[in-house]
Amino acid sequence: MATKTPKIKITDVAAYADVSVSTVSLVLSNKGRISTATIDKVNQAVTALGYVRNTAAANLRTSHSNLIGLVLTDITDPFYTEITAGISEQLEQQGYLLFLAQSNRNPHKLIQCVQSMIQQGVAGIAFSPVREATATVIAMAQQAGIPAVCLARATVNNEVDYIGPDNHQAAVVASKYLIEQGHRHIAYVGGSGESLTRAERLGGFGTTLMQYGLPFKNEWIVEGDNNQIHAAATVQQLLTKHPKITAILCHNPTIALGAIYGVKRSGKSVGKDNYIDQQVAIISFDDIAEATLSQPSLTVVSSPIREIGQQAGQRLLARMKSDDGITQRLILAPQLICRDSA
Repeated sequence: MATKTPKIKITDVAAYADVSVSTVSLVLSNKGRISTATIDKVNQAVTALGYVRNTAAANLRTSHSNLIGLVLTDITDPFYTEITAGISEQLEQQGYLLFLAQSNRNPHKLIQCVQSMIQQGVAGIAFSPVREATATVIAMAQQAGIPAVCLARATVNNEVDYIGPDNHQAAVVASKYLIEQGHRHIAYVGGSGESLTRAERLGGFGTTLMQYGLPFKNEWIVEGDNNQIHAAATVQQLLTKHPKITAILCHNPTIALGAIYGVKRSGKSVGKDNYIDQQVAIISFDDIAEATLSQPSLTVVSSPIREIGQQAGQRLLARMKSDDGITQRLILAPQLICRDSA
């Protein structure tokens, strides 16, 4: 009995031509911007291996899909949860569904997710950027001939539609509010030194302090993990070492909720009365439901997060309908929500 010849797969073609599977797919479907040299390599591989394309399956993949790819850095982050709700609201009204994945801030994971989504025939991509992978993702979307929108906490590549918050202005609003309450010794806690969002916020914070002639002290600017326990310990140590601090600007609500415990452990309380040196004001970026339930409730400077998702959905729909090739940037203004912590 003759042995059955193994069926040649598209992955075999990609390996033979030393290109990605998505590149082979784009060449075979005559889509995207592929160089002549690459097209020749793929076609030579197809001939050499005797690859036979499954036309029926290919037609299914290349027909107008009702899927939109959404790749976020962390789907458990309340910021991105709200964005997902916003973009889903817009797309579902037009019959589209989200294909959701997360990159965990890993550039290789982001590229892998987008590649898989393109292979599944998504009609568009929305993604939160990872610095080392953003340009690659933009190029992949362009080659696939689908629109891409960047949903971000911080500004990114100008070659892609961008929708996000005004981090610099949010920090200006928060800083001015604290200064107008009489605070002169203000700290910033949380975020990573590699975070563009943090850099933009610190820019607004530092600019405002300088405007009012107040000190911007490096020892009062502390990085921190997105963890309440770590934040509580960090704030306790900060206030013990620098008891003059009367206000803390927190990178996000998780840090702020931990900071409340840290202030209390340092022998002080959280609140608006900074004149008796026994209270520390806490203000956070972004708003979450728990902010109203904490004791005291959190004062926040919040961006319209759900609207970021809604605007992203609208932009993708517009680009899919008629793409003029012009990138747009939409920066949404922050809002101060006063509660009891500051």
